[in-house]
Amino acid sequence: MRILLKTVLFCWLALPLRAQQQVLVEAESFEKKGGWSVDQQFMDVMGSSFLMAHGMGTPVEDASTIVTFPQTGTYRVYVRTRNWTARWSDKDAAGQFQLLVNDKPLGKTFGKDNENWSWSDGGTVKITKKETKITLKDLTGFNGRCDAILFTSDANFKPIEDKEKLTDFRNAYFGFDKNPKNAGTFDFVVVGGGMAGTCSAISAARKGVKVALIQDRPVLGGNNSSEVRVHLGGRINLEPYPALGNLVNEIGPSEGGNAQPKEYYEDEKKMKAVLAEPNISLFLSYHANKVETKGGKIEKVYATNIETGEKVFFEAPLFADCTGDGTIGFLAGAEYMTGRESRATYGEETAPEVADNLTMGASVQWFSEKKDHPVSFPDIQWGLPWDEEKAEEITKGDWEWETGMGLDMTLDFEQIRDYGMLAVYSNWSYLKNRAANKEKFANAALKWVAYVAGKRESRRLKGDYVLIEQDLMEQRVYPDGTAPTSWTIDLHYPDPENSRLFPGAAFKSIAKHIKIYPYPIPFRCLYSKNIDNLMMAGRDISVSHVALGTVRLMRTTGMMGEVLGMAAAICKEEKTTPRGLYQNHFPKLEAMMIEGVGKPNLPNVQTYNLGGTLMEVTK
Repeated sequence: MRILLKTVLFCWLALPLRAQQQVLVEAESFEKKGGWSVDQQFMDVMGSSFLMAHGMGTPVEDASTIVTFPQTGTYRVYVRTRNWTARWSDKDAAGQFQLLVNDKPLGKTFGKDNENWSWSDGGTVKITKKETKITLKDLTGFNGRCDAILFTSDANFKPIEDKEKLTDFRNAYFGFDKNPKNAGTFDFVVVGGGMAGTCSAISAARKGVKVALIQDRPVLGGNNSSEVRVHLGGRINLEPYPALGNLVNEIGPSEGGNAQPKEYYEDEKKMKAVLAEPNISLFLSYHANKVETKGGKIEKVYATNIETGEKVFFEAPLFADCTGDGTIGFLAGAEYMTGRESRATYGEETAPEVADNLTMGASVQWFSEKKDHPVSFPDIQWGLPWDEEKAEEITKGDWEWETGMGLDMTLDFEQIRDYGMLAVYSNWSYLKNRAANKEKFANAALKWVAYVAGKRESRRLKGDYVLIEQDLMEQRVYPDGTAPTSWTIDLHYPDPENSRLFPGAAFKSIAKHIKIYPYPIPFRCLYSKNIDNLMMAGRDISVSHVALGTVRLMRTTGMMGEVLGMAAAICKEEKTTPRGLYQNHFPKLEAMMIEGVGKPNLPNVQTYNLGGTLMEVTK
């Protein structure tokens, strides 16, 4: 993939009589990122991806790049950043860092000023060489973040704070919107490289479909990747189509469990499987964030490289939204659902009397390791208030470390993720430094904390049918059944005890389970009701909130992806839409589901849920 250097010159045209020059540097485009990580999870809300120093209490290695200035002289420096702990604490900020120019730090420490993303004034600096090195130096290891750095020779210039206007400024500065590149010619564009999207792409490719697979992270697997570390739940190889799931098993890891060491998740197995398919063009680190439609169909999907800002567009007769958030459907104007429906909406016994915005939350998982010597951890002052009653004397945080219920899982997601990390750091700091039993944790070191949070629920795109609780409980089997769901109806709620200790800000959850028998999901739940050429697989399919509790497990979503790939092949061959397939060609899809696309006879261990008890079946 071509790398576009984003350190270029822009003349500020708002001052035509006395044109002053600015140099804008996007932090995520630094040539050497050191220990800083690119975080793209919130770019649609705050305007960009950024660099973050995720050191879990230990300062990370410096990031640096070379900037070309138009001329030497004195420049004022602004850094776009935020004090991410200010929402919860007025104590010293967690994520502090310095900006060095030619290895000399500016007088200001960044990451301390404002709760929200904004420009911090770093004072002036004398640039003595046109080729100048700039460096980000992490001071704390606690998730300092830098979006961009702006140098201006105009003493009256003030950088733009408004997100929309700032986006326009960036686009004009770098020329991103002028000539987006055509990514190629495709039959099928799959957005989202989790288990659902990866299986969809491979399935279609093996059926002769030319596929573009777009993933906004540098790895595949989504929640089952080493970045999030959630195990594959649900069962595969069930009636009426026991060949479904062979592909999930083929690319899934052989180990199970949440919050385990990186190698358990076998990112390379998923990557190798995709790269082995000549019909797949893989676009890693591209975030799809714009859609063009015409006549109820998607014509183009645009994506932005999360490091370079380069924009490309994709055209195809058929698209799949495997983003989890229903992003492509939402941008295309697809009908969608959020929150909990009222009991009257679908007559579901488990639904609340009154509809609300409660969703299942996102997990920031973590674990520690035991050393043969004492290990220190900062006694943080900016953490949540903690005491013996609140302390969790544990060395690992699993799925139940879950935040964000009742918040918007798209607009509020940075706050949700940050609160999850804050809870982890606050608890661990207390255990290490102030707990009555702190000697128990003296040799324990924090090994891993997720900064890519694992979501369970946000938007659900409406299809020609909405799967509901009664379908599952009463075994209402429809003629267009496809991938079977087998998990319990597993719904999460704020933990009552944690809610008592942290009123209005619980960070732990409980799960309530309703047992079901394996149930084939209707194909009509896998395509959009009002966008004719859009299918979906994953947690954004057409189900009620209650029914989502069972279909959201990743072995199940992977099988949905297998079905979508087969459907794409039929749509291509018959020159039809997904609805046309349902109405006129479903027997062809049945035949493909019977045959399957994955390698049979591979050993696998399946995890399933029986009344709240996890069970394993070895095949």
